[in-house]
Amino acid sequence: MSKNVMLVLLSTRKEVAVKVQQILTAWGCYIKTRLGLHSDTLENCSENGLLFLEMVGDEDKHKEMERKLNLINGVNAKLIKLSIDE
Repeated sequence: MSKNVMLVLLSTRKEVAVKVQQILTAWGCYIKTRLGLHSDTLENCSENGLLFLEMVGDEDKHKEMERKLNLINGVNAKLIKLSIDE
């Protein structure tokens, strides 16, 4: 059994969020689960953010999405394949 997940770190969340969202929407059929994390309060909204994506479908598409996300300044995306020998 194997799973592909993608971690996406945003260092300037407010500046890149719209571009990142456009890519996530375009590739949405390959995203099964999406979890966004950032530390913020009303007084101090964090500039950093982390997305956890559980991917499904064609692994080549996952790699292309990773490449597109990494073209955005302030974004670091990493596709990770996890597997368990059965």
